[in-house]
Amino acid sequence: MKIISAIEEMQQTALGLKRQGKTIAFVPTMGYLHEGHASLLREGRTRGDILVLSIFVNPIQFGQNEDLDSYPHDRERDFRTAEGCGVDIVFTPDSTGMYPSGFQTGVAVRELSQPLCGASRPGHFDGVATVVTKLFNIVQPDVALFGRKDYQQLAVIRRMAADLNLPVQVIGMPIVREADGLALSSRNSYLSPVERQAALCLSRALVRVRERYAAGERSAATLKNEALAVIAQEPLAAIDYLEVRDGATLEPSQTVDSGTLVALAVKLGQTRLIDNTIVGEEQ
Repeated sequence: MKIISAIEEMQQTALGLKRQGKTIAFVPTMGYLHEGHASLLREGRTRGDILVLSIFVNPIQFGQNEDLDSYPHDRERDFRTAEGCGVDIVFTPDSTGMYPSGFQTGVAVRELSQPLCGASRPGHFDGVATVVTKLFNIVQPDVALFGRKDYQQLAVIRRMAADLNLPVQVIGMPIVREADGLALSSRNSYLSPVERQAALCLSRALVRVRERYAAGERSAATLKNEALAVIAQEPLAAIDYLEVRDGATLEPSQTVDSGTLVALAVKLGQTRLIDNTIVGEEQ
């Protein structure tokens, strides 16, 4: 496994591999890898001749008073995980290289970036779209894999790749959960034991929605209220949003079908967690 920090070296390496006819599968991350990331890497291993992992905590997607400075990291553990998943190259740029003095160009996906997490984290998805565009240009992937826990992020990146004619197949991978249902997230490490238990209200709310949908309920308002009632039973939980949206456009839905997204963000103490489900899909 090769570790590359210099942007030009990574780009020239990737271009050289492409000239040899190699296909590149890419998993961009902010590090502190967990089993969700590992599932992307294992799938990526089957999708390309060369598997590239990037680790970069992207400063321009963090707002004021967010957790940029405290974002968890364990580089040695990340390298062990990467090696165990068959990664060929780990790309580890730094902020100075990615955003040198005078940097002033950004990418914005307008409509998809506005609701849900975009409403409470203004500018967040501009930072995501910008860094992913840069990473695609540096790594030159044929295939890029993203987790569906960050559903809106996946939607933004898919739209961006389509709109800008980027020659990358963007693949969304299933949410990976703990045995008790909590969606894996690097930010779960912030939770105290009591908050960790309280966080189960997110997945319980989504299970309630899926059960009511399976029983025939199709009213978005009714299903939303069912989910809100579950979270209201947890005194430590403060809801940022809980929305029923079209799974493709993220527009509000009045009725629910097999492609409807139910997405939520909840704060437990100082930790903000997100989760979602597509109600008619297998989980």
